[in-house]
Amino acid sequence: MAEYIPPTLDWVREQVELYESSGGTEGTTLLDTGLPCILVTHKGNKTGGIRKIPVMRVKVGDSYVLIGSYGGREKNPVWVYNLRAHPDVTIRDETEVMKMHVREVTDDPERQKLWDAGVAAYSKYDDYQKKTDRKIPVFIAEPA
Repeated sequence: MAEYIPPTLDWVREQVELYESSGGTEGTTLLDTGLPCILVTHKGNKTGGIRKIPVMRVKVGDSYVLIGSYGGREKNPVWVYNLRAHPDVTIRDETEVMKMHVREVTDDPERQKLWDAGVAAYSKYDDYQKKTDRKIPVFIAEPA
């Protein structure tokens, strides 16, 4: 079994630890927003290690939309490359833990629908897209 590699950013690591150690009853909102988040457990592209990240909860039916905004920075968050290489993930939504399969959505009509769901959950996604020249990646995590 692969080794868990904790996030390097203190606030992310602390949020993951609180979310996990409480069994999903604490740490379920993103630090600066107060909005609900999920934990995505995935495999590192380069390390092969187990990685965990909090991501804004955007639910569409039984699926989750994952938006690689990185606050509008010029590069993608590392987890985008991890999901592209290893699409089988586990999602914790509070106390519920589910095996999911992720796919990147590049088809414009489907992507727009999922993007709109993301913006409805967190309006700053539109601001982030305006800050960067890259097309922010959009993924859908569906039940495995």
